[in-house]
Amino acid sequence: MVKRGKLEIMKDILRLVQENHNSVRPTPLLRKCGLSSASFKEYYTLLVERGLVREIGEDKGDKKISLTDKGFRFLERYRAIVSFIDEFDL
Repeated sequence: MVKRGKLEIMKDILRLVQENHNSVRPTPLLRKCGLSSASFKEYYTLLVERGLVREIGEDKGDKKISLTDKGFRFLERYRAIVSFIDEFDL
């Protein structure tokens, strides 16, 4: 099994948020992304700091995660890069 790189993990988390109608609670997201809770927290913090995701909801039990416009652009460009790599067998 090939180990995922940092960008691929970030892409996977963002894609999971997008696939859940751009609104998902943190715990289900953690379960679906296949990371330990410590690793998930690191990546989640990074995504928030970079402005790729944001938290919606005031109460802790009501908190949901959604993509920002920057997060959507990240996914679009990631797909374009992968497509380029595949096209040229790199």
